[in-house]
Amino acid sequence: MSKAAPVIQWMLKEGRFTGHHMRDFGDQLCVRIVDAGIPITRAFCGIHTLHPLVAATAYVWNRDEGAERFTASWEQRDSEEFRNSPPYHVGQTGEQIRRRLDVPDEQLDFEILKDFKREGMTDYFALPLVFSDGTNNPMTFQTDSPAGFQEADIRGLTDIVEMMAPIVETESAYRIARQVLQTYIGRRTGSRVLSGAITRGEGETIEAVIWYCDLRGFTGLTDSLPSDQLIALLNDYFEIMAGAVTEVGGEVLKFVGDAMLAIFALSDEEGNDAEACCAKALTAARTARERLAARNAERQAAGMAVIECGLALHLGEVHYGNIGAPDRLDFTVIGPAVNHAARLEKLGSQLGHSIVASASVAAAAPGSWFTLGAHELRGVAEPQEIFAPLD
Repeated sequence: MSKAAPVIQWMLKEGRFTGHHMRDFGDQLCVRIVDAGIPITRAFCGIHTLHPLVAATAYVWNRDEGAERFTASWEQRDSEEFRNSPPYHVGQTGEQIRRRLDVPDEQLDFEILKDFKREGMTDYFALPLVFSDGTNNPMTFQTDSPAGFQEADIRGLTDIVEMMAPIVETESAYRIARQVLQTYIGRRTGSRVLSGAITRGEGETIEAVIWYCDLRGFTGLTDSLPSDQLIALLNDYFEIMAGAVTEVGGEVLKFVGDAMLAIFALSDEEGNDAEACCAKALTAARTARERLAARNAERQAAGMAVIECGLALHLGEVHYGNIGAPDRLDFTVIGPAVNHAARLEKLGSQLGHSIVASASVAAAAPGSWFTLGAHELRGVAEPQEIFAPLD
């Protein structure tokens, strides 16, 4: 009977239900491997992912510390140090690597193996965790047992990793779907879509602070700048705007050309009432303005075009949900309040202010705004009082 049998039995029953908590899964798995008589001291599993900032997620288990989760950037994945490591070799070739470490250093062909030897490890085993598309994800095991791994241990670890593959692949696919949705449509909205909110017309009426910002002079920039410089300018601008919003709990819904639409949704459960949301939106607006000024100073020093933009905040009701064609949907907010915010931003440009807000925002955050008077807004019957931040 294989040493792996009780571990595989656990994976097929209780273990697979811990899949959405991979650190717990890895921790329990490695404890059971030791209990099965396979003397692992350390284990590593690296999983490729699809994320603009993260190239891979890694889980490292130590006998005395349990499991920890780490992420690797694209730069780290492409580093010379990683390229000269057993996990990289396994990921590229799908080959297994077995090395006894209680040998002279000159017999160890990877530099990191010498480090493991100095830490007291005696044996090293690396093998691929193979997904159904052929992707090889490296998994490694080490032991400090004086005898190293026995052949029965190697067979058991191989059986365990083969059985792990479909469990880990299922969880990896779920996480990638969640990461892609969050990257393209936002954290809150992505979670709703992943939970099943994918029917056209499905949605709800919510109250929110609407953030609408737009570049000023974008048509002229488009005509005068090379495409690479224009894209770099847009990335600088959106990085600042989106970062300021998400840092205080807002949700960026979409980029439309040179404009960005975001919301700060009111929620009784989260304690986000009108006053709290308006305060967060104002904080984000001030942060964005400060960062934009700093970035413009850098751009000017480098002889690059400066970024000028307008921003409007409005508190109102919106429909938050799916609209579009039957098989091509957009999860967004629509309604008069969104149009109100967009027209406010245009008026702010005419009035010479980079940040403006409606009376509903100013009323929810008293003491933070001063009036610019009542003005006509296209499509709005009555003149609207407009406000700018006191600073």
